[in-house]
Amino acid sequence: MELTLKSARRFVDEIPVPLVVVGVWGGELSEEGHKLNQKHRKMLSKMMEELSFKGEFGETLLVPLGPRRSESEGPGFVLLFGLGKKRGVSLETVRKAGAKLVQAIAKLGFKEAVTETFLSDKFGKKEASYALAEGALLGGYSWHKYKTSSSASKRGEKLRLWLARSSGPAVDRAEIVAEAVNYARDLVNEPPNVLNPEELARRTREMAQELGLGVEIWDEAQIKQAGMGAFYGVAQGSANPPRFIQLTYKPQDPSGRVVALVGKGLTFDTGGYSLKPSESQITMKCDMAGAAAVLGAMRAIAKLMPVVEVRAYVAAAENMISGSAYRVSDVLTSLSGKTIEVLNTDAEGRLTLADAITYADQQGADAIVELSTLTGACVVALGDKVAGLFANDARWGREVQEAAERAGEKVWPLPMEEEYLEALKSNTADLKNTHGRSRYAGAINAALFLGEFTKKPLVHLDIAGPAYTEKSHDLGQAGGTGFGVRTLVELVGL
Repeated sequence: MELTLKSARRFVDEIPVPLVVVGVWGGELSEEGHKLNQKHRKMLSKMMEELSFKGEFGETLLVPLGPRRSESEGPGFVLLFGLGKKRGVSLETVRKAGAKLVQAIAKLGFKEAVTETFLSDKFGKKEASYALAEGALLGGYSWHKYKTSSSASKRGEKLRLWLARSSGPAVDRAEIVAEAVNYARDLVNEPPNVLNPEELARRTREMAQELGLGVEIWDEAQIKQAGMGAFYGVAQGSANPPRFIQLTYKPQDPSGRVVALVGKGLTFDTGGYSLKPSESQITMKCDMAGAAAVLGAMRAIAKLMPVVEVRAYVAAAENMISGSAYRVSDVLTSLSGKTIEVLNTDAEGRLTLADAITYADQQGADAIVELSTLTGACVVALGDKVAGLFANDARWGREVQEAAERAGEKVWPLPMEEEYLEALKSNTADLKNTHGRSRYAGAINAALFLGEFTKKPLVHLDIAGPAYTEKSHDLGQAGGTGFGVRTLVELVGL
């Protein structure tokens, strides 16, 4: 749907719209709800009692107040929205409430409504406004670009939602960040025959020109000339050539710190000659979700204008099979000069990232954060809701983890156990791209491999679990989630 948010200083019953939304928290009406209840002869509490409405989280009850004779009159309906129990409530409750609320209003068919800013007395107007607005904008996202059926016509629906007694600046910031997340979602949801490396680069250039970011894009000749042998080795088997994407945000009054964001940009991954089973290839258009998160974050960063200089790098490629594709037992020479023996062509992401991380280091980054849908092992360990966080520097790791916590994205620290490095040593080259036949510690070994290509503070976020979902989730529909955008913006945007 096309959702427009409006911030207002007034109370919910002072805005002339057909639908007013108030919260039910711990089985009781909110303060705003109590005022409306008294104004309308306790109609709300009577309806709650008659229908045994307790306000479980996301539960709704529509209460008609009577016909409206004109648009300037008060509301014709009140929607009671359940916020669940008081124990354990958090800003994430507000964020999820925003998402569920816009979906509920859309199902009811209203085009305009006003909602109280849930739990602002508990968390503060600024924090609650931001969480509610962000949740609403994420929950209102839909992807129907290639549907031609009549049901897809719903994408033209419009909803104007007023946030009563809210913080305007917080709502404005939420709009910027949520739009960036939805931009990343769009990229991940595109089919791979549309979004190949060249198209990803084209869209990046278009975004950079729109927002005033510095941009440089290398073609395959420049990639080879630069010495990115690990990256090009993965890319060489595809008819769609690779692109190395570089974006730069420079603040007007820089703090002196330079942060590099690196995103895995495999626009499709067959596994190469270590071919994935067909069912495992179904979601491989999302193997560039790390790149999408980085590009989405740069979109928000350009608008929010933090004092930190931020550089983004994406090694965009396809991992395909052909007569020119790389093979098991090939030896690749990376940009760092280190040689890599290929034991599995489906461990391709770490090869592309090795050169991107090296380049970020060489260009003068003070700290690097990298996002990638890197290993199934991390999904086995943490499931599909939590990303693995690996850090070669404890302080930088804490910074990223705390940013994720503030942003409402779930990450969990896992160790970069140096004793496991022995398994990555090769008899033929400096390193192997996997640790051999053992299935143990797959996510850790991938992180250790990446850590060999910089001595700068590095955080690797393995987002293989939460980057993509095949069913609807708390903040939106199935498909790309845009995971990581909010963390990155929070990390550099303070």
